Amino acid sequence: MIDTESLSCQELVELVTDYLEGALDERDLRAFDAHLAACDGCTEYLEQMRTTIRLVGTLNPKDLSKDAETVLLEAFRGWTRTS
Repeated sequence: MIDTESLSCQELVELVTDYLEGALDERDLRAFDAHLAACDGCTEYLEQMRTTIRLVGTLNPKDLSKDAETVLLEAFRGWTRTS
């Protein structure tokens, strides 16, 4: 839970996945929505994330070249989600 009603842009970025999954509690959701209402940059970031999710969902693994697959696997090797 966020300690204050206001979020920094960095805090918003860290909460985007939970926001999109509907996993924020009521207080965090209010703070998130309030930040979006006042920050065009974060609103654009959220839309970019929604677009990325929509487009990635349409990809077929067969569409990736071997080089692209290698680059993606390297980029995410060792990645872990932090809480």
